[in-house]
Amino acid sequence: MHSLLWLTSAATPIPEITVDPTSVTPGPWGFGAIVVLTIAVVLLLLDMLRRVRRGRYRAEVREQLDEEELASDRRGDDESR
Repeated sequence: MHSLLWLTSAATPIPEITVDPTSVTPGPWGFGAIVVLTIAVVLLLLDMLRRVRRGRYRAEVREQLDEEELASDRRGDDESR
């Protein structure tokens, strides 16, 4: 039991960094990929905003037309009496 406890509590060695930090950077290809990704996200956001705005305007026009139709129906009912 004590030997198992001794094995599990033994200090683990800290690994040393053996890789050159300048060789693991993304470099120009990584920068280019991030730029392309950023441009794509911005364009998608602009397209989404345009579509949402268009849908909202269509709903407003539809409501306005419904109100006008309802008002004309009410006038038609009043004239027939």
